[in-house]
Amino acid sequence: MLPGRYKKGIIISKIPLIQAGLKGVMSSHFPNYDLKICHSVEELTLLQLRCANVVIADITGDQERPRALCEQYDNLISQYRDIHWVFIVSRSYYPQAVEQLKTVGCTLLSDAEPIEKLVDILHSGNNGSAPGDNSPLSPGDSGAANVDNRSIILTISERKVLRLLGKGWGINQIAMLLKKSNKTISAQKNSAMRRLSIHSNAEMYAWINSSQGARELNLPSVYGDATEWKKEPPREMSHS
Repeated sequence: MLPGRYKKGIIISKIPLIQAGLKGVMSSHFPNYDLKICHSVEELTLLQLRCANVVIADITGDQERPRALCEQYDNLISQYRDIHWVFIVSRSYYPQAVEQLKTVGCTLLSDAEPIEKLVDILHSGNNGSAPGDNSPLSPGDSGAANVDNRSIILTISERKVLRLLGKGWGINQIAMLLKKSNKTISAQKNSAMRRLSIHSNAEMYAWINSSQGARELNLPSVYGDATEWKKEPPREMSHS
């Protein structure tokens, strides 16, 4: 068997959009991983955990029970110490996640971080260093990212917004889907445009529909695989 082949990875997220995005990143950068997609930690089986090398858990959508969820994951981490656990955490409860999940073999990644942070973290593990340096990455710490390289400057949240905009969803609809305010979604859209040096909506949609935009946002795989893209967006509520 070739070295480095047949590794096992698990992606956990309730949101099909994030599932597809993380799957696309893993397929592009780590094709030697056999991936399992789960909607929640409750779907994990003992056999999956015994075989897994990496678990990437998106806990940005569990705003109502962050402490209980962190306790649940902390219990699993203590039982499966050979797994590299990577958690994508909302900035709103990042400090709490640090308090509960700061341990060897565990890395916390704010959803404000560029997606390439995740790639760097997993590459470090693949190169033989200790999985997860147990030093959580502080929210907004972009490290040594090259601002001229568009493939490493968009945050996870910004990518989610641009993917949905590319499908034709409006700000109100995206806010309803992601359970965020219109103001937050607009801010993430504007932030992405600034990072890409884009100055108008027309330029933004042109970039999204370009080959580079489709590649960076994993749009082909999202369109083809995720049911999120096959349903109609929620109706926008009229406001006076």
